[in-house]
Amino acid sequence: MADKAIIMKDICKDFKVLNRHEGLKGSIRDLFSRDYKIIPAVKNVSMEIEQGEIIGYLGPNGAGKSTTIKMMTGVLEPTSGEILVNGNIPYKDRTKNCENIGVVFGQRSQLWWSLPLIESFKLLRDIYMVPTKEYEEMIDLYRSLVDIEPIINKPVRQMSLGQRTLSDILAAFLHNPDIVFLDEPTIGLDVSMKSKIRDLISGLNQTKNTTVILTTHDMGDVDALCKRVVIIDKGEKIYDNDIEHLKSYFGSYRTLSLRLADDTWEEHLIDESKTDIMDVINSKQKEIGIKDIKLQEISTEEVIKKIYEGGAV
Repeated sequence: MADKAIIMKDICKDFKVLNRHEGLKGSIRDLFSRDYKIIPAVKNVSMEIEQGEIIGYLGPNGAGKSTTIKMMTGVLEPTSGEILVNGNIPYKDRTKNCENIGVVFGQRSQLWWSLPLIESFKLLRDIYMVPTKEYEEMIDLYRSLVDIEPIINKPVRQMSLGQRTLSDILAAFLHNPDIVFLDEPTIGLDVSMKSKIRDLISGLNQTKNTTVILTTHDMGDVDALCKRVVIIDKGEKIYDNDIEHLKSYFGSYRTLSLRLADDTWEEHLIDESKTDIMDVINSKQKEIGIKDIKLQEISTEEVIKKIYEGGAV
């Protein structure tokens, strides 16, 4: 049990939602109404996460990802089931749970807007009661992993989106938590900053053996960081295994890219068990003409897309 960062057994979360009525009379009626319906957000989700793993926790919008994460962090109490985070029940001992986790959610910054980054770090050091030696060692580690000198004395309000995101991730790891939850950490960032943040997360994970739970719609993040993927849809876990195992379910699929005679590119996702690639090429050649052809294995992004659309796993 000691090497398990998170244990979830048959976790369910239901929300009670008022059946609202239209108009002014309906609004007044709703004030005294007991006409509720139960909406299941998470249904019997079980998983075990080892200390030091980086998990891609994926699913379409409304699948139940955020609800599950809120139960792991202690923000929500499950309707039923058992959950342990670092051996603690998170919703029963929120203070102790918060001491051992870090979070970056929805670009909601935990940094002080008008203060230089280093002053925010010092405040967080005091809040989490980080010993001075450990704090200084962490700052030195940050300097070895990423160039923080251009932003360390910069007020947060003067930072670019990428610099703020980078700073928030640094802040989440500052007290050396056992688990860090990252929600869409690279959304809206350019390629260079995405690469820096992925390298930083990977470096901190390897150096500190920090467990990372990553929710993202960017499959580049998943490919770069995650060996294991958990997929949830409509509140139910539908996949829990490594990426290569996931791709094996769609091994007959290929992405065919064609540069047509008018210099436009056209992509086709082809199931070779059902469609002959040469038939597609010959048809396009006769129809408009082809200048170039690229054939690739199915990408992680396409695999996830097919699962969201109802592909079996």
